[in-house]
Amino acid sequence: MQGIFSDEVENQNDFIYAVKMIPVVIDTNVFVAGLRSRGGASREVLRRALTGDIQVLFGNALWLEYQDLLGRPVWGETTTPIERIQVLAALAKRGRWVTVYYGWRPNLPDEADNHLIELAMAGGALVIITHNVRDLREGELKLGNLRVLTPAQCLEEWQ
Repeated sequence: MQGIFSDEVENQNDFIYAVKMIPVVIDTNVFVAGLRSRGGASREVLRRALTGDIQVLFGNALWLEYQDLLGRPVWGETTTPIERIQVLAALAKRGRWVTVYYGWRPNLPDEADNHLIELAMAGGALVIITHNVRDLREGELKLGNLRVLTPAQCLEEWQ
């Protein structure tokens, strides 16, 4: 994972490679898609989060959405309930918990998605990874360098 993930630093004729983990918010639709399929971009995003190549940000609202999804019949048979809980636990160990102190309220078409923007802003995320790109980009509040990308778009940029 070269490119945006690593920098070379010269130190007395030796090279030290410092890895910069990109803070991201993974929408619940990517979490579900990644666990419902055996391959694909959503699955690869989860793999990279689990291996520490990207840093997943969690906040109260997003964490509750993930937990709520574990009990819903949206999964298919690719993973078992125990495997899904294990993946979420592993993501929690690799991710970073962020407390959101300020509500940005970007006035998205779906009010329930505003918490994703708030989490990204509070945690300094560079990207929100979602399959719902159109709705998350339609807010009234423009948020600087924060990008909203699909899993496939992220993987394309991260090569």
